[in-house]
Formats: sequence, structure tokens, C-alpha cells
Amino acid sequence: MDLPSGDFYLEWRQRTGSSFILRDAHSLPPEVLLQAVWHHQRLQRESLKTADGRTVRVLHPGFLSVAGGPDFRGAIIQFDQDPPVSGDIEVDLHSHNWRAHGHDVTATFKNVILHVVWAAPDESGPGCPVSPGRNAHPPVLVISHKLDAPLLELSEWLETTPPKVLPQSLLGLCAIPLKELDQTNLNRLLRAAARVRFEQKAAAMRARAQAVGWEQALWENLFRALGYKQNVWPMQNLAESRLIWMRGASSAFAIQTRLFGIGCLLPVEVTRPRGRADTYVRRAWDAWWREADEFRPFTLPHTLWKFNGLRPANQPQRRLALAAHWLASSRLIAGIENWCVAKIADTALCHSLHKLLVVESDEFWSWHWTLHSARLSRPQPLLGETRVTDLAINVVLPWLWVRAVAGGNRQIQTEMESRFFAWPCAADNSVLKFARQRLLGTTNPRVLPDAACQQGLMQITRDFCDHSDALCAGCQFPELVKKELPAVSYE
Repeated sequence: MDLPSGDFYLEWRQRTGSSFILRDAHSLPPEVLLQAVWHHQRLQRESLKTADGRTVRVLHPGFLSVAGGPDFRGAIIQFDQDPPVSGDIEVDLHSHNWRAHGHDVTATFKNVILHVVWAAPDESGPGCPVSPGRNAHPPVLVISHKLDAPLLELSEWLETTPPKVLPQSLLGLCAIPLKELDQTNLNRLLRAAARVRFEQKAAAMRARAQAVGWEQALWENLFRALGYKQNVWPMQNLAESRLIWMRGASSAFAIQTRLFGIGCLLPVEVTRPRGRADTYVRRAWDAWWREADEFRPFTLPHTLWKFNGLRPANQPQRRLALAAHWLASSRLIAGIENWCVAKIADTALCHSLHKLLVVESDEFWSWHWTLHSARLSRPQPLLGETRVTDLAINVVLPWLWVRAVAGGNRQIQTEMESRFFAWPCAADNSVLKFARQRLLGTTNPRVLPDAACQQGLMQITRDFCDHSDALCAGCQFPELVKKELPAVSYE
């Protein structure tokens, strides 16, 4: 069966409301759009100030709540040069909603540290007397003039609701119509969805580059990718101050020392060296204590990092050690630019980028998983080829593509698209395993022949499954597949 031509997948999303569609630039945005703006931090992060004039540094935006109460839990915010504080974030259209919605008398809102609003504060905002038993109005951040892109553009890009936990034993209603597609047309559908995902990532990079430049936007996204989902935000915050902590650091060790120090990833107490690990830590501390005061305004709290559930190779110190080598070489950007114009066979794409990004050896981190782990019996690479695929799909290719789009270089744009759709599969993960069973009715990873198809399946899940429930209530995707695609003909 043949799929319709053109941008049919994007049209489906727009028609069913899977993306934000704000028809009038002067419309008051829905609250769910403001939540998404905060969730994705689509803000001019360098110039955020509370209504009373204090600077706001978002160290972590928090986790979107699905159990009621404040919109985001566990955020970490720094006001001016005060110590960072952890708490909840509430998002509203107006500051007076703090009282109108009863947040001032609800116990679950007592830990809100920032009230993010669209409209400017009014007489009900901070500064009014607080009655006994009421929650004081937290600092207010107005974001109507702090978006990193026009509201209409953001309304078409940002997703709405958080992922929901769905029973793995229950197939989605789209599993049957999707199963009727042959492999060729299934791949075409998945790649159409993958293109939407690819261009969303590229658009976010372009928006960031308009504020900080292309090179800085690349570094921030590389750091984010090295943080995985657990440590995206501390990595992002480290990258945002790159130009400051890179001054005068000429070696990978010097950069590692500063990254560990600013990130509060060095141990609090240092014992007398008894082995290579202790010697490395002592050297790092001896270098850091001389510079700690200079970089104190950029220091992150240790509690910002998540270590539980991480594999040894993914520990943040080890990923920062890798990034330090990239920065110390000063050749990464030029290498990526040369890579994008080189003639490379599809079968050699991953290997060629791995060769560019790999670090041959680190005196300490090639032999240790953490700062305190025993020396390994054999050296372990700081970057494997499976991780290169994640960096390529999520960072390198979108960055090269959107920069080519901005510069009008159609040849490079076409080449990056070709490489994206030719890239081999990424490592399997829990999201893909669940989506294959739920949507495609199979646990076989081979049904997804390349990384683009994997990306497409995740995008369909985000656009449709995440807006429904375990019974697919209200999901229009199954009917779209059945009605809008030509009927299957059986021989």
C-alpha cells in the first residue's frame, strides 16, 4: 500500500492538535503552552529577572508533575548571588491566580519557590500582608517578553502533556492498522515522523544560536547529550559558562579540574594519597582551591546531580572528562565542519564520526569509572560507537543542517538529511521497547532498521500516545492510519 506524498505527517499533527497551534499572535496563550515553555526552557535565560528586580538563574526547571499540586517539582533556582534553593514551580497566566486558585491556602503549594506567569504582577502579588496559615506569594517571574522565539513559532513546536505510564501488556489501537503496512511503507511513515523530530531539534538550536552564536549552541547541546536524561540541566548550566571557565585552561586536566570544581563533583574531604585515584583527586584539589573563589558565582550545588541508576560509563565525571579533551584540543568544531563536507559511505558514517570524537587515552579516566573506583584491569574508552549515534542524531546532524539552512547552503543541507536517514540504529532503550510492543505489536528491534525509524516511532508516541491513556481514548492516530492510507490489497 502506498502512503500519500508530501508533508502528510506534519499535516496530521496540525489537524489533530498534536502540536500547539496558536492562530492569533495577540491571543492569550493557554496555560499548557506556558508549562511547555518552562519545561523546555524556551526563554532568554541570560536576562531573567523577578518582578522585584532579582536575577534568576535556572539550574534545573524541575520535573513536570502528574499528581496535582505545583506544575513542576524539584526545581533548583538561584536568585542574584544567593545560595541556590530547591523547591516547586507554579505556572499561571496571571499572578493574582496565586490567591484566586487557592494556592495560598493549599499545603501542597508551600514549597513553591517561583511563580512563573505570563502577565505582569498586580496588587495581589508579593509584598501584600500574609495572613496566618497562608502561603506567602513566592517571587514572580514574568515571561511574556522573555521567550526565545515568537509565540506563534513556539506554539507549533512545543509538546503539551507529560509522558504517561502505560501498561505494556495492552496493545494500542493503532497496532492492527500499522501491522497491515508492509515494511517499506512502515519505514516511510516512521521517517516522516522522524523528520518532524529532527527539525524540532534543529529549530531549538537555531533559536539558541541567535542568542549565543552557533559554536556555543553546539557546545551546550553536546554537554546536554553527555548528561543523558538524568543530568541534562547541570550539564547545560556548566556549558553556559564555558567562555568563563575556559579562560587560561590549556590542558584537559586543567579543564577537568575546573568542571569538577564548579560542578561540586570533587570529594569534600581529601585523604593522603594511597593510590592513583587518590593522587589524581589530590592534584585536582590542589589546582581547584587556588581558583575556587574566582569561579564561585558559577558553582552548582552537588544536589543538582543524579547518580542513581547510571551505568559506570555514564557517570557525569567521566563524561565531563571526555568533554574536557574535546575542549582542550580546540579542533572539534573544525573537525565537524570538515566531516560534513567529506565523502563518506553510508556504512562508514558512525565509524568516521567516532574517529573524530574519540579520545585515545586519558591518564586517569581510561582506567577508572569514578574518582574513587579501583583501577581497571584494562583501559576502557571514554566514548563508544553506540554513544556516537546519539550524539550524531540529536546534536551534530541537526546543528549542521540548521546552520546550512540559515546560510542557504542547500548542498550541505541535503547531505545532512541523507546522513540522518542513512544512520544505523542507536542502542535500544526502554522507550523504544515499550513503543514497539504498544504500537507495532512486536518485541523484535529489527522492525526498526535505522536510527531515523527509531526517532520516528518515539515522535509518534510523543505526539499521540502521550495525549491518550492505556485504552487509547480520544487518540485519532489509528483512524488516520486506516482512513487516510489506501486500503491494503491482498493477492
